[in-house]
Amino acid sequence: MTPISKDFAPPLKLVTPFFRGGVVFYLLSMIALLFLDPSFGYQQFDVAGWIHLFLLGYVMMVIFGAMAQLIPVVLEVGHAAVDLYYAIFPMLVIGIIMMVAGFWFLPELLSYGGLLVLGAMVIFAAESYATLRKSKLKNLTVSTVLWGNGSLFVGILTGFAIALGFAGVWEFDVSPMIKSHAFALLGGYIFMTIMGLSLVLLPMFSLAHGFEQSAIGYAVKLLIAGVILVLAGSLFGIKILDWLGTFATLLGSLFYIKQVYHIGKLIVRKELDIWLKSILFALLSLIVAISLTVTYYLTANEVFLHTGIWFLITGFVSFFILGHLYKIVPFLVWFERFSPLVGKERVPMLHEMYPKLGASFMFWFTVAGVVIAGFGLGFESDTVFKGGVSFLVAGALFLYITMQQMLSYGIKK
Repeated sequence: MTPISKDFAPPLKLVTPFFRGGVVFYLLSMIALLFLDPSFGYQQFDVAGWIHLFLLGYVMMVIFGAMAQLIPVVLEVGHAAVDLYYAIFPMLVIGIIMMVAGFWFLPELLSYGGLLVLGAMVIFAAESYATLRKSKLKNLTVSTVLWGNGSLFVGILTGFAIALGFAGVWEFDVSPMIKSHAFALLGGYIFMTIMGLSLVLLPMFSLAHGFEQSAIGYAVKLLIAGVILVLAGSLFGIKILDWLGTFATLLGSLFYIKQVYHIGKLIVRKELDIWLKSILFALLSLIVAISLTVTYYLTANEVFLHTGIWFLITGFVSFFILGHLYKIVPFLVWFERFSPLVGKERVPMLHEMYPKLGASFMFWFTVAGVVIAGFGLGFESDTVFKGGVSFLVAGALFLYITMQQMLSYGIKK
């Protein structure tokens, strides 16, 4: 298991806005789904707006908050410039709002919002890299952080170029760059970050020790190769590189599943809590997404691609984050408010610090929403899709409520 040190963790007030903001954007993105048609193309502005609202507002916002906490803890060094996170948050929030408004209402806002998001992500990547350089640790988790930040840099540059193209500031064909942008951020940064965090968080929360790590090593190498090949294939129009990159990414995903299986066999804490249920559903969604993607390449039917991406981002990525929020947030609150009281008075256990009934409602509503809306996308049925989205909205409301309860736990009124 990757070593953990709490001595370098930043204060709770620094990371709390990222978690609060991410949950709010998650709720807004679920509500926004009510206005989308299940028959769509990824170059549609309304669809692009939703994707950025969900991935930037929810996924990236929560990841930035988690990485602010975990990067120095894993590397066993303090942040190079931790106060920069106080600037990253407002820049990211305003930039996301302007970008989404640009996609939905006023294209001229895209370049301004894109510039703010670009600035926030460059600051984050530069601060993370500076912190990495301070550490003497050399392990697979450190490598994923390094490669992930490189992919993040490529993703934000291509994204800003696309924003300029959509806004009419720069005249060029954005189509080849869209896939590069999506692969660099979703595959190169988000999935790479999840792989790295899995080596830290899964063993820590499951108490699994002494597992073999060769599978995750292959997964990381294949993912790096896949992202590079897809970037080259998309930008230079070389189809065979695109295919090879996609195959390498899918194979890397299978090795990642194998690694999680190795960890799962050694689980000491076998309670089927909200965290474990979320991880299991995330893995099931990843398997479904891989299967649908392979079917798309065999049939050239884009419905399979759309449905596969749905299960990838709302099933796998989203539930990996959701499950860990119910572990990470109580731990951060406990460490900030209750650790000084240990030995002086009774302090709560971590499992007491999240509302189990509300979390259970969140889980089952969201699972139902992902599955039903996925069928709606697969059959291009607006009625089924919107029915699933209604469950997702309910799940998002329970997430918002339980998050407020966890963050306010222990505050004397």
